[in-house]
Amino acid sequence: MTNLQISEDILPLGQFKAHASQLLKSINSNNRAIVITQNGKPAAVVLSPNEFDRLNSQALFILAVQQGLNDEQAGRVIDDDELDAILERELPTI
Repeated sequence: MTNLQISEDILPLGQFKAHASQLLKSINSNNRAIVITQNGKPAAVVLSPNEFDRLNSQALFILAVQQGLNDEQAGRVIDDDELDAILERELPTI
């Protein structure tokens, strides 16, 4: 996602409604989000489906890394030899 351009990417709700089709095409083609204001305050952010998916994937990855770090700090880890023993015991031989 590119940086927010305050002069172009923050729009009042009425302006968004009046130009919704054109703005949605622009959002999808340039991957820039639009902040919609209502009564002068931020009310919503509109972004492309691709950008939404990317942000969700990134958030899930960060959560997984953090969980791994937490597990390591709490001692919830095993070494390679223990993993090998578990896999040999639990998985059928192929």
